[in-house]
Amino acid sequence: MKVYGRTSVHEFLGDLVIYRNLVPLDRRLPPLAEIRPRLRLPEGVIPRKSELAYARVIVHLLRQARALDAPGTPIERLVYLGDTRLNDGTAFANICRAGGWPGLAFIGAERDDPARVEVVEQEGGMTLYLANRWAALADLDCFCRERGFPLDERTAVIVDLDKTAFGARGRNDHVINQARVEAVHRTVGDLLGEDFDPEGFRSAYDRLNQTEFHPFTTDNQDYVAYICLILGSGLYSLESLVVEVRAGRLASFEQFIAEVDDRAAELPADLRTIHRRIYARVRQGDPTPFKAFRYNEYRATIERMGCLDDDAPVAELLEKEIVITQEVREVALAWREQGALLFGLSDKPDEASTPTDDLVALGYRPIHRAETHAVGG
Repeated sequence: MKVYGRTSVHEFLGDLVIYRNLVPLDRRLPPLAEIRPRLRLPEGVIPRKSELAYARVIVHLLRQARALDAPGTPIERLVYLGDTRLNDGTAFANICRAGGWPGLAFIGAERDDPARVEVVEQEGGMTLYLANRWAALADLDCFCRERGFPLDERTAVIVDLDKTAFGARGRNDHVINQARVEAVHRTVGDLLGEDFDPEGFRSAYDRLNQTEFHPFTTDNQDYVAYICLILGSGLYSLESLVVEVRAGRLASFEQFIAEVDDRAAELPADLRTIHRRIYARVRQGDPTPFKAFRYNEYRATIERMGCLDDDAPVAELLEKEIVITQEVREVALAWREQGALLFGLSDKPDEASTPTDDLVALGYRPIHRAETHAVGG
């Protein structure tokens, strides 16, 4: 491993980046609100990454983006760089089907077992290239040429941001996780003040993040943060909550927050206000209702980007800083030079990815524009 200087995701993606709210950072492209009527999407719902409606929005945006610098050039194929077979693999397949394109998805993660690549052929001309080393990206060009799959102006390349373009899974992703945990800790601690119990918080947070509770929390970090806040207030205990979830009496987060609302008078006045804001957003279908947590997540993430000196050892950078994945950077720059359209996707909420107006005034940038070190093999 070595360091390749400082850079940002913006170097190879520009502002062709979209976060969870489906509002492109490149303002030449239409936001979800403008796309809805064209695609006949229901109002008030933001499609999630694994849904077909999400794929239809992305296909529309890819075609609009291609028309910006190569008008009249159709997209004929898709390459997808990601880090999870289930989530990224599903998004990849849906986007290929929605666009009517053949595609190739590289799904990478650094593992301790011997280096290997598994190629999985799927129906509809889709191929999964599964690798347990990010260095395997260097062989993807040759693989594509052998398959007659050119990386040119008729190819769209989607780059997943979190744990792919930066914070590579298996190599550096734990620093992204640390930022999120710190954000929850900071948010709950600030709201509870002197009543905050750090050990009790961490016990609840670690417990609720286990797979067993995903049907209840839907693995939504806003929901987990809110539940930790309510547990910290003393309205519920962790053990009683676990018992009720396991027994099936509490089947969903929506049921839980509705029950909290019935008991809201028992909360301190300031927490009652926070609860009501979050509850209103949940009822409106907002997938990121705990805004204070997400604003803190942005700050905790930015604080870990480019935070170490340039002469810091590679091991220290990987341990403490969110770094750019050099292997992704290299292929992205090469493919862009060959004419391919590069487009970045992130399921991270906009509130955790872009600064508020007051932070913009202080010079803060969206995370795809934040400079940090590039590290790779």
